[in-house]
Amino acid sequence: MSASRSLDLRGTPCPVNFVRCKLTLETMHPGDQLDIDLDRGEPEEMVVPGLRDAGHQVIVSGDDPAWVHLQVTCGG
Repeated sequence: MSASRSLDLRGTPCPVNFVRCKLTLETMHPGDQLDIDLDRGEPEEMVVPGLRDAGHQVIVSGDDPAWVHLQVTCGG
């Protein structure tokens, strides 16, 4: 059974937001779910590709103009 965690990183600057995502994912098992709320703009442009490059599956959703929701499946 996969576990689920969440991070609210709205207002958290780059690269701190990416580092917090990475450190959290390092404590999780493959298949676990991490939900992240993140500011649009540079944070979204940096964190999403970084997580994908690290082997995690990332689904981006949300229609708020200020922030985006990421559903990340830990790739291990």
